[in-house]
Amino acid sequence: MHVLLTAGPTYEPLDPVRFLGNRSTGKMGYALAEAFAEVGAEVTLISGPVQLAPPASPRIRTVRVETAQQMYEAAARVAPTAEVWVFAAAVADYRPAVVELEKIKKSGDTLTLELVKNVDIAATLGQTKRPEQFAVGFALETTNELAHALGKLQRKNFDLVVLNSLRDAGAGFGHDTNKVAVLDRTGQVLNFELQAKTELARELVQLIQSRFIVSHA
Repeated sequence: MHVLLTAGPTYEPLDPVRFLGNRSTGKMGYALAEAFAEVGAEVTLISGPVQLAPPASPRIRTVRVETAQQMYEAAARVAPTAEVWVFAAAVADYRPAVVELEKIKKSGDTLTLELVKNVDIAATLGQTKRPEQFAVGFALETTNELAHALGKLQRKNFDLVVLNSLRDAGAGFGHDTNKVAVLDRTGQVLNFELQAKTELARELVQLIQSRFIVSHA
């Protein structure tokens, strides 16, 4: 099995010094990469900027990127030959319309930035997904979590979506633990209680493997 896996944040530059980003550490995505490698999968890990050591497994090839556009281009090169796609990265929805060549100097009490929408990596690639391919997305929601996650599953042509909620203590960005719910196309919800991200990754990989096999039966 060849797995395409995105992880970490993206950074969208404002000028040579500053960027727009988010709090993703990449820990969940990297744990998933290792868990897939443990069961014999070949993994292409497309990683945004993180402070994590590169995965040690020889089954994992890491591609470093910074922006959403770079992540999309790297993923698009790999997607046609990967049987399983896992979109665990926290991709910036918007980027600055103009990237200044010099550091923006402080002037006045306010600064107005014009932002433009980034490519939706999962949705764009989802339009090209073949019936024999299997796609898993991640959703981080703060309101109407299940409804928004199910909408994302349908809109982006996912087979499963993994829902994180910021309402859960010890889950989400920055933690070594996580608690998630997994939704499928029928609306079935599987809950995974709070545990180490490394252990959760193994359970998610088992689930993805089993659903992938069933989809090919």
